Amino acid sequence: MLVNILIFLGTAVFMEFVAWATHKYVMHGFLWVLHEDHHQPSGRGLQKNDLFAVFFASISFIMIYHGVMNGHPRIAAAGFGVALYGFGYFMFHDIMFHKRVRFIRYKPGTNYEKRIIRAHRIHHRHPGQKDSTSFGFLYAPKKYDNPDL
Repeated sequence: MLVNILIFLGTAVFMEFVAWATHKYVMHGFLWVLHEDHHQPSGRGLQKNDLFAVFFASISFIMIYHGVMNGHPRIAAAGFGVALYGFGYFMFHDIMFHKRVRFIRYKPGTNYEKRIIRAHRIHHRHPGQKDSTSFGFLYAPKKYDNPDL
């Protein structure tokens, strides 16, 4: 049981690295065509960029389903870790930052929340494929504590 909990939590933490690398090298790289509408939105509706969330949710679902149905609790634990990260991403990115769920308004209160929002705001200052910084979602270095950035 302890191993499964560690896999669950470790996968959730590791997903920030996966998300950072995917954001920097895939979304701002060869699949910019799917991510571009996110940097130049035309409203709060669905975007081509949402296909990335569908992709990762599908991986999570398949891992959970396979793990539960075939008696592989460690695979299920990793799938639940991907799902936990996806939930955190949705809460931060879609609700707190982009306010894509109209009836939910959340004002960041902690220094951590303010830091990741500031880092993502700086990322969105560059609407194009190149020259962006801060590709993480749920982690931002302490330098983003500075409100003057």
